Amino acid sequence: QVQLVESGGGSVQAGGSLRLSCVASGDRYSRYSMAWFRQRPGKEREGVASIATDGSSSYADSVKGRFTVSRDNSKNTLHLQMNNLKPEDTGTYYCAAGYLVADHLRQLEYNYWGAGTQVTVSS
Repeated sequence: QVQLVESGGGSVQAGGSLRLSCVASGDRYSRYSMAWFRQRPGKEREGVASIATDGSSSYADSVKGRFTVSRDNSKNTLHLQMNNLKPEDTGTYYCAAGYLVADHLRQLEYNYWGAGTQVTVSS
């Protein structure tokens, strides 16, 4: 079992930055692949960025070059640095943990989810 708590959401203007954090507790964190998903208004939840147990990362095309995912296994934390934010990045961002993940941006691969943190980007 893994419990996940996100923080760092907020409201920014387009072009601004935010850093999301996720703290994990419970099972051994380093065993899990981690990811950020988001649900934009009127849209289905989608994968944004992921980081595997070996540190390799994957990004959705829409955020490549703007978002950076990182993890600190010593602190059981996951981060998402979001730069050059756009209004279309507005949504609820979720942290997720999965064991033996194959498709890293597929939400069905992830077993544990946080409650989400809201990001609002105004134009």
